[in-house]
Amino acid sequence: MNFDLSPELERLRDRTRRFIAEKIIPFENDPRQSAHGPSEELRRDLVALARAEGLLTPHASKELGGLGLSHIEKAVVFEEAGYSWLGPTAMNIHAPDEGNIHLMEAVATDGQKDRWLRPQVEGRIRSCFAMTEPAPGAGADPSMLRTSAVRDGDDFIINGLKWLITGADGADYVIIMARTEDGDATMFLSDMDADGITLERSMDAMDRCFTGGHGVLRFENLRVPATNVLGEVGKGFRYAQVRLAPARLTHCMRWLGQARRAHELAVEYASRREAFGRQLGKHEGVGFMLADNDMDLQTARLHIWHTAWMMDQGHQCNFESSRAKVVCSEAEWRVVDRAVQILGGQGMTGETAAMRIFTDMRAFRVYDGPNEVHRWSMARKIIKAFEDATGATQ
Repeated sequence: MNFDLSPELERLRDRTRRFIAEKIIPFENDPRQSAHGPSEELRRDLVALARAEGLLTPHASKELGGLGLSHIEKAVVFEEAGYSWLGPTAMNIHAPDEGNIHLMEAVATDGQKDRWLRPQVEGRIRSCFAMTEPAPGAGADPSMLRTSAVRDGDDFIINGLKWLITGADGADYVIIMARTEDGDATMFLSDMDADGITLERSMDAMDRCFTGGHGVLRFENLRVPATNVLGEVGKGFRYAQVRLAPARLTHCMRWLGQARRAHELAVEYASRREAFGRQLGKHEGVGFMLADNDMDLQTARLHIWHTAWMMDQGHQCNFESSRAKVVCSEAEWRVVDRAVQILGGQGMTGETAAMRIFTDMRAFRVYDGPNEVHRWSMARKIIKAFEDATGATQ
């Protein structure tokens, strides 16, 4: 692997960094934010700034109006965007829209792209992805999917309950994962204002960085034309991997920017604050935390870049994206946790960005699959690879 950035990518990185610092961070105290994320009005204002800067939806193809970034290029740009919790919203690379855009571009028909994807790439509409269900439905185990889709002539009738649906409030369309009568999972597209979709409530959550929060959606006799099946009937789980593997990695990229910011706040504070007769950073306990932060940041970045490079080579990378998700979510969390500790009382208040980053980031170890599930999945594959290589069986 060559870790040198091209001159073009360096310029794009620097342009993104300036944009976030000069145009987006000043909005972080904008009152148009609530416990359920930035308001739609604020989102549109931020998107307009990114559009004017030529930085809107950079991961989409050039044909659709994006920059057609490779995975490695996304790693560089998304880290810079993530330096502010509003950066991904401004650049239209926030979850779940970023992953949905990737999925739609790979799977949707031309008609579906014209109806939903193109306006989404332009930042005019938002989406959500409805897969997770309350018990006894699908959570970390997608095989427990209970939402049903029954064929009725040229339509499907969908019934079920979903929750923890990021971005549900205010979304324009939804991708629904449901089980058809043959038992297979299928993805369906629907406008959110269709009869049969009810947003029952928005759930209070630790994080506040996603426009539309996390909602509970009920589908009652929702009629979806067969033309709104996303991809092919029965291939929903396969398409979920098309979406989830890169989406896990882009989470790592964006949160790396937040972790880097928390670390830089801690370094600045440790450099100017004095205690017990010396600069805070020269006390061994604090200095060691700063050194550990640097190592964790670099470890996370290397995992991201390595997995992104493999994806750019055409590898599917489900195992590698699971590994990166676990390593990065835990390394980046340790960085932010140490930064709060170094900042002391300042870190526990809104006087710095560290407290906000801390509360937003904790959820990263849970969503897109709890880290324990990824470890379990990786272990199964490690054992299987050993058995395949040696002929050993149990």
